[in-house]
Amino acid sequence: MILAAIDIGSNAVRLLVSEAVPYHDATDYTKLLLVRIPLRLGFDVFGKGLIDEDKKGRLIETLKAYRHLMNVYRVDAWRVCATSAMRDAANSDAIIEAVRQQTGLTIEVISGEAEAGIIYETHIAEHLGSGKSYLYIDVGGGSTEVTLFSGDRTVFRESFNIGTIRLLQGQVGEEQWEQMKKFIKANIPGRQQVAAIGSGGNINKVFSLSKRKEGKPLSLELLQDYYDELRSVSVEDRMHLYQLRPDRADVIVPALQLYTSVMRWAGAEAIYVPRIGLADGLVRMLYKEKSGG
Repeated sequence: MILAAIDIGSNAVRLLVSEAVPYHDATDYTKLLLVRIPLRLGFDVFGKGLIDEDKKGRLIETLKAYRHLMNVYRVDAWRVCATSAMRDAANSDAIIEAVRQQTGLTIEVISGEAEAGIIYETHIAEHLGSGKSYLYIDVGGGSTEVTLFSGDRTVFRESFNIGTIRLLQGQVGEEQWEQMKKFIKANIPGRQQVAAIGSGGNINKVFSLSKRKEGKPLSLELLQDYYDELRSVSVEDRMHLYQLRPDRADVIVPALQLYTSVMRWAGAEAIYVPRIGLADGLVRMLYKEKSGG
């Protein structure tokens, strides 16, 4: 079965096309296509409260292109979800209707808690071994989602309106940081060691920079070193020295600030980076729905 997921995020809009093939009691997912367009909707929304006409036009053109690609791959089913920027945009309803009329795609605006739940659908923690608690940390442009998996069950899922673009625009106050800190510290069980599982483009990029072998975690100390190193140079220098795109070079520092902060509060000394995200979770949810699994 060929499945597609479109993730309309605050920094970028992604299309993932995957093939799901049953194998004994499991399912193999083969990535056929992954496209990312950095529309940066959050810079409009978190600054002006809405998506302007230029970004609206670019979003529609992007989704038209994605629809063509889905047709080429003969996708059997798809799902289109939008997160923090679309949640906050005053004109989101009008944009969603324009997209439906011009592309035939229906955008679902999902809550932060739903976003965390979809990412958890990848079930990475269940393959990492017992004896630990696993804290999923997904850092986006507009929000950060955390999910704790411990003792074969989900303990909590929570979303905070602290994201990389909001931080760059100076829209996160000390009170919001303190709220997140208190929640993490109050809800992490003290009886088990905690390991983090990171998702999002920024942690994926740090993992690539680290040259670490697949499946091996990154230490909190290493993330802190990258944070100190990257924030000490300009965005232009980050682009040159680390071969980063402009839309990655500015947000990677606040992203590292978020990952390291949450890990410290949770007592997590290491973070696994399986290179999964919202689109991967959507594909898995789609397959379960269509296959009856």
